[in-house]
Amino acid sequence: MPDFDDKSAHKKDHPPCSIANRSLAFFYGGFGAVASSLLSGLKGRKPSEESTDDSEEEDSEEEPKLKYERLANGVTEILQKDAASCMTVHDKFLALGTHFGKVFLLDIQGNLTQKFDISPVKINQISLDESGEHMGICSEDGKVQVFGLYTREGFHENFDCPVKVVALHPRFSSSNYKQFVTGGNKLLLYEKNWLNRWKTSTLHEGEGTITNVQWRANLIAWANNMGVKIYDISTKQRITNVLRDNVSLRPDMYPCSLCWKDNSTLIIGWGSSIKICVVKERGHAELRDLPSRYVEIVSAFETEFFISGLAPLADQLVTLYFVKENSDHMEEEFRARPCLDIIQPLPEGYEEISSDALTVRNFQENECRDYRLEHSEGESLYYIISPKDIVVAKERDQDDHIDWLLDKKKYEEALMAAEISFKNIKRHEVQKIGMAYINHLVEKGDYDTAARKCQKVLGKNMELWENEVYRFKTIGQLKAISQYLPRGDLRLRPAIYEMILHEFLKSDYEGFATLIREWPGELYNNMTIVQAVTDHLKKDPTNSTLLTTLAELYTYDQRYDRALEIYLRLRHKDVYQLIHKHDLFSSIEDKIVLLMDFDKEKAVDMLLDNEDKISIDRVVEELRDRPELLHIYLHKLFKRDHHKGQRYHERQIGLYAEYDRPNLLPFLRDSIHCPLEKALEICQERNFVEETVFLLSRMGNCRRALQMIMEELEDVDKAIEFAKEQDDAELWEDLISYSIDKPPFITGLLNNIGTHVDPILLIHRIKEGMEIPNLRDSLVKILQDYNLQILLREGCKKILVADSLSLLQKMQRTQMRGVRVDEENICESCHASILPSDMAQNFSVVVFHCRHMFHKECLPSPGTIPGVQFCNICSAKRRGPGSGILEMKK
Repeated sequence: MPDFDDKSAHKKDHPPCSIANRSLAFFYGGFGAVASSLLSGLKGRKPSEESTDDSEEEDSEEEPKLKYERLANGVTEILQKDAASCMTVHDKFLALGTHFGKVFLLDIQGNLTQKFDISPVKINQISLDESGEHMGICSEDGKVQVFGLYTREGFHENFDCPVKVVALHPRFSSSNYKQFVTGGNKLLLYEKNWLNRWKTSTLHEGEGTITNVQWRANLIAWANNMGVKIYDISTKQRITNVLRDNVSLRPDMYPCSLCWKDNSTLIIGWGSSIKICVVKERGHAELRDLPSRYVEIVSAFETEFFISGLAPLADQLVTLYFVKENSDHMEEEFRARPCLDIIQPLPEGYEEISSDALTVRNFQENECRDYRLEHSEGESLYYIISPKDIVVAKERDQDDHIDWLLDKKKYEEALMAAEISFKNIKRHEVQKIGMAYINHLVEKGDYDTAARKCQKVLGKNMELWENEVYRFKTIGQLKAISQYLPRGDLRLRPAIYEMILHEFLKSDYEGFATLIREWPGELYNNMTIVQAVTDHLKKDPTNSTLLTTLAELYTYDQRYDRALEIYLRLRHKDVYQLIHKHDLFSSIEDKIVLLMDFDKEKAVDMLLDNEDKISIDRVVEELRDRPELLHIYLHKLFKRDHHKGQRYHERQIGLYAEYDRPNLLPFLRDSIHCPLEKALEICQERNFVEETVFLLSRMGNCRRALQMIMEELEDVDKAIEFAKEQDDAELWEDLISYSIDKPPFITGLLNNIGTHVDPILLIHRIKEGMEIPNLRDSLVKILQDYNLQILLREGCKKILVADSLSLLQKMQRTQMRGVRVDEENICESCHASILPSDMAQNFSVVVFHCRHMFHKECLPSPGTIPGVQFCNICSAKRRGPGSGILEMKK
């Protein structure tokens, strides 16, 4: 079947009285073409304004919600000779009634499967049950037939007035639900009783012709000249009456449209008004004499069109209508064109989602009553029925969505939609859409984006990749695609990569270097590229970018010595990484000075971390002519291990003295391999007093060291500290003797000597009349220190006594505690059971505090202390004597 194209108008919020923009779908010979137009809802607009609005609508046009196709095949032939009067839809087939009294069963594609000659006049309505096994038909001449499509059972009746409507119980196939209703000038309910006879009852009459009836579950809704009623078949109660809004419209020309959205929601369209009613249960407190259910109108609004049919679409509505004939300036043919709208109901208005005006066959001759809208709930199909045409509207699928995006040149969105729904699309391929997108970007000149999309679109198709590369070469945009070329498991021919590298080498050294870093060396012929770089270096031999890149190429080619030479020449930061990664230590033995000049810290750390590969002796030999570098190396070696470089400690004394005096004294303190005489000689030559003092003290000449502190440094605090460290009485005597005629020194001694030497010795030797600075404060400090010492001694004595008492009490409690003696214990002397087998006999047992047990007769003779017995086991092990704590006798 041919497809109809369609366009959607603007999405707008409409108050009850507003007009929406529409799009018109024209049908010619089964094919659709679309043109956009604005209906004449707004009066007094000038042609220029209309053209402006049209252009704005084109620019902001949204995607259509539905697509259309004409129901052809058998339907075309039927409607050429006859005219459709009604149709009902089942998920499996269609039932079409005509003006000549025929009923045709069709498959979903419109192919004729069965034909019934019912009447010579118009078929008014056809009804099917849920299973599609039974059908009810009524006609203008009063005939009503209800029969099974696969059985012979049925109901046939002729009435003396036209029967406008018929509706079967949805579960008519079940024996418990053999019910249907018919409507002419009254609504009749037919029920089959237990005698298999049809019983008739009148549900309603007296308000004119019944024009529509819809049965859903236990609820029957029908429309007459006065309004819409709902009847509950389970309780046999009529539960509501919804009155007509516009009584001026003829019911036969503008019939009521009824549609059940679900088992409790009824949609009513009559004239230009729409109401959505919900059937609800009453609470027990509200029942009284009222029906158990009631109806609440949740939405009611007026439209600018006459409604010919309604159908639900999720929470929205599909409406079939034609426009009111109130616009004098529009052509006649536009007034009667049926339109299909999707609207979003609101409590007091609606929002138009899309609108399509349809050019069906002979639409100029049709009235509002000539159109019907039927829908299939299973597949969301909507059938627009007119006397000479049947059009099927269906929701657009992903293929349609992609078609629309491609038509609007929204390639990126189309590609994304195809990728997300690649399992559901049937007419499109993701790669073809992607190629169209790439072509579009290239035409626009957006080469970077086009190249980036190649990575996703071309995937693993090598042929497509190579074609694109050559296309980018033709347009001079090889650089754009270079960074997106495959470089993993999928690889193009080496010539492709070499072509791009040569292109970069001609004009962009930095870009060339970037590609060499990013691309694996296996992608191209390394020797070819090395030769090309070498040729360029002949013109520019100092170009650091080319030299670095050449080093990287040598690295890929495993010619590490060549790469190392270039890195050292350039002082490149990657030189150390190259050495470590490829174990090039044998190649750097004669380049240690170069490495140290480049980065001393990194070089020394590398050499020390790899002593097994480059020996200490080798490094020292290489650095012999660069003592400042040798010092840095030996200093770090000493910091790591004081013994590894012991043979160079004598040399280090001079290096520290020359280049790093602050670390000389720590070195002398930590080194046990340093020759003291040599160190003393160097320090004395350079007049390094602190270092000389340390060496003298270490060599045992403390008196000379103290003399240097006092005479050359004149630092009493350091002299006192030195005396404290040596803790030698003679040194203290020398210090006192040297300081006795120097008041500032005496003050220093008085402040610090108290804890090491009796201050009285110093005080007695001070000459009378000597003026000593801060003497009073110094004497007070001596007394305070003395008091502090006394307090500390008393505090320690108290703690000692308290601890001794606590431990004595604990020992007493322990010794006073009982000891369990049973058959498992043995005598430590004879190793027999400590208890006799006959407890009636007399026995004597001795248990010591050490838990050793003896028979009394097994104990040796008592010791020298009368009445005190010791455990001979513990005494033998020298654990101290253990006296007996318990003697058991019986």
